[in-house]
Amino acid sequence: MALVALPLLIVLMAIGVPVAWSFAGVLAYLTVVYDVNLNTLMLQGFRSLNTLVLVALPLFILTGYLMQSGGIAQRIVAFVARLATGRGGMGTALVLASSIFGAISGTATAAIASIGSIMTEPLVARGYPRGRIAALLGISSLLGILIPPSITMILFAVVTRQSVAACFAASIGPAILLIVGLILYNRFLVGRAFEETGEPLDGQEGLGIVTLRALPALSLPLIILGGIYGGVFTPTEAAAVAAVAALIVGGLIYREFTWGSLTRSIIEAAETTGTIILILLFSFMISRILAFERVPQTLTEAIQSVVTNPVAALLVVNLVLIVTGALMDDVSVTVVVAPLFLPLMVANGVDPVHFAAIVACSVVIGANSPPVAPVLFLSCRICRAPIMQAVGPALGLMVFVAFPVMLVTSFWPGLSLAIPRALGLL
Repeated sequence: MALVALPLLIVLMAIGVPVAWSFAGVLAYLTVVYDVNLNTLMLQGFRSLNTLVLVALPLFILTGYLMQSGGIAQRIVAFVARLATGRGGMGTALVLASSIFGAISGTATAAIASIGSIMTEPLVARGYPRGRIAALLGISSLLGILIPPSITMILFAVVTRQSVAACFAASIGPAILLIVGLILYNRFLVGRAFEETGEPLDGQEGLGIVTLRALPALSLPLIILGGIYGGVFTPTEAAAVAAVAALIVGGLIYREFTWGSLTRSIIEAAETTGTIILILLFSFMISRILAFERVPQTLTEAIQSVVTNPVAALLVVNLVLIVTGALMDDVSVTVVVAPLFLPLMVANGVDPVHFAAIVACSVVIGANSPPVAPVLFLSCRICRAPIMQAVGPALGLMVFVAFPVMLVTSFWPGLSLAIPRALGLL
C-alpha cells in the first residue's frame, strides 16, 4: 500500500496540483491507510524542522534573489565574457557565469533568470540558435546544485542526517567535470551544428576595468566557501554572511538596489522558502510513516532479491532517479526518493555522502528531461525559445555530457569522496 504513494505524488503533480499540496495529498492517503495519529505525526514533523541547519535555507534563497536584483550577476557575466575568448567563447562564458553564480546563490531558477536575461541576446548576436542557448542555460544553471553552497545538498543532508559541509564538498568534483564537459562539447559543436561569429560585442570595456568592477561580486564565493572549509563559520553562518555581503555589494558598492527591488526580492525569497518548508514538513511526516512500516527496508530487500550485483543495483537506482527527476522537481526527488533508496545504497557499500553527489547529478538530467522538464521550460521562457527547438540540444547535452558525468560519479567514489576526506569531513 505504501508504494502507491510515489505514483500518487506524480499523478497529483501531473494534473496541476501545487507541489506542496501534492505532498499533503499523499500524506492524507497514508494517514488513512495506516490509521496514524495525526497529532503525534505533526509533533514529529515539527521536531524534524526544528533544526539550526534549515536556517541556512531562506538565507541562501534570499542571497540568490539579492544577487539577481543587485547588479552582481551583470558584473560576473561581463567579467567571464571578456575572459572566455576563442572558439565557443560565448558558450564558455555562459557556463562559467552560471558556475560562479551557483557558487553564491545555490539555486537554478535564480541563475536562469539572471544569467539568461543578460546573455541571451549577446549569444544570439554571436550566431547561437535560441533553442541551443536555452538548452545550455538549462544544464549550466544546475551547476548551482553541484557547486556549494547548494540548497539541494542542504535538503539532502537534513533528510538523511548527514553533514552539510561533507555533502557540499562531495559535489565539487562532479561539478568541475560537468563544467569541463559542457565547455568542450560546446566547442565541438561550433562550426558543426552552428556558426559562431567572432566579432566583438559592442560596448565592451577593457579587461582591467571589467575585472575591477567584478571583484566585489567575485569575492563572495571566496568568502563563503573559504569561510566554510577554513573553519571560520558553519554553513548556516555562511548563509547569513552571504546574504549580508550581497546586500552590501549590491546596495553600497554597485548601488543598484531600489526599495521596490529589495522588497520584491524579500517577498519572492519568503514565498520560495515557505513552499520548500511545507514540502519538507509533509515529507518528514511521510518518511515517519514509511519508516514505521519498514518500507525502505522492504524495498531494499525486494531489489536485492532480484538484483544481486552491486553495480546493477547502482544502475537501477540511477535509472529510477533520472525517471523520477523527469516527472518531479528537484526538491521532491531529494526529500522523498533519495531517502527511500539510501538503505539500498548503504547495503551495497555506497557511502551516504557519495550518494548525495549521485542524487545531485541525477537532478541535472531529470530537471531538463521531458515531460515535466521544469528547468528547461523556464530557460526557454527566459530565452524566448520554442520548447521543441530546445529539446534536441538538451538531449544532446544530457546524453554526451551530463549522463556520462553521472556514471563517472556513480562508479568512481573517489571523485566525490576525495575532497571531503582531504578536509577531514569523513
